[in-house]
Amino acid sequence: SQGIIERDETPMEKEIASLHRMEFQFSDIFYFCRKGFEAIVEDEVTQRFSSEELVSWNLLTRTNVNFHYISLRLTVVWVIGVIVRYCFLLPLRFTLAAIGITSMIVGTTMVGQLPNSSVKNYLSEVVHLTCSRILVRALSGTIHYHNKENKPQKGGICVANHTSPIDAIILTNDGCYAMVGQVHGGLMGIIQRATVKACPHVWFERSEIKDRHLVAKRLREHVADKSKLPILIFPEGTCINNTSVMMFKKGSFEIGGTIYPVAIKYDPQFGDAFWNSSKYNIVSYLLRIMTSWAIVCNVWYMPPMVRKEGEDAVQFANRVRSAIAHQGGLTELPWDGGLKRAKVKDSFKEEQQKNYSKMLVRNGSIG
Repeated sequence: SQGIIERDETPMEKEIASLHRMEFQFSDIFYFCRKGFEAIVEDEVTQRFSSEELVSWNLLTRTNVNFHYISLRLTVVWVIGVIVRYCFLLPLRFTLAAIGITSMIVGTTMVGQLPNSSVKNYLSEVVHLTCSRILVRALSGTIHYHNKENKPQKGGICVANHTSPIDAIILTNDGCYAMVGQVHGGLMGIIQRATVKACPHVWFERSEIKDRHLVAKRLREHVADKSKLPILIFPEGTCINNTSVMMFKKGSFEIGGTIYPVAIKYDPQFGDAFWNSSKYNIVSYLLRIMTSWAIVCNVWYMPPMVRKEGEDAVQFANRVRSAIAHQGGLTELPWDGGLKRAKVKDSFKEEQQKNYSKMLVRNGSIG
């Protein structure tokens, strides 16, 4: 067991059947009490929304427990590390990030003025790749790409597990993609407006993003054009802490086209890439990232997958999720990442109640 308690994953029907003949007994309440206590002691869902535990301290501020004085030597090493990270690495990385962002805005704006042609597409890819690589250098990124023969192709859909906003930069460092997302304001809005002139990204207004049919229509139109860059989508819909893959939203798997799965796994010993958006705003998060030692990760390109005959979108999404989890060495969880900010739906609770009721009715306990 990877947690602090050892869970029994036996289904309810089998566990209760092992106690008696599936007839109602007051002792059944202990099964549900135990499951409730397990959730209180160690909830397998919400713990995925906090930084994963480290085996040993990496001389950053993130540790398993609050700071404890151990020795003068270790304290001196930590102080030297702080000076290096904040006084040397941070200014250098900030400068590189400013250069990368400025180059992205200026370069895509200039390329966007050209008429649509193969030359414009080529220059757009050069600008995107160059600027993304500058931004990766700003994070001291060390990325290992595996199985490059499976890289996403034009007219396809690239889906990946989601740990951080920098996931997109990690992938665009090795290839160009059409991004999908909501229109923002501020600096992000400026970047979006500049890049969409040079590359057919798919940006939605806040009112449009809630219209599933409109979103699906625009994505289908993009995928249907085999000359356009592959769409990059993170179907979990939120950042998970690099230990698990949670439920994939089915919308990405309903629009057709070839799915190119990608598994991303960060090494937390050098820096915590996970963004806990409920705890840190984007500025605080970027400060933590840029004052870490480095961002080290592995990226696996996986063979393309298509929807099988008779397979619905949910089954297809689950099959892709399982493949990504297996390749990245991540735990596969059926829960919706939306639980990061919302309570468990009543339908989930009612499903367990219905299963127990059906079990009793099936065995004649209720007549």
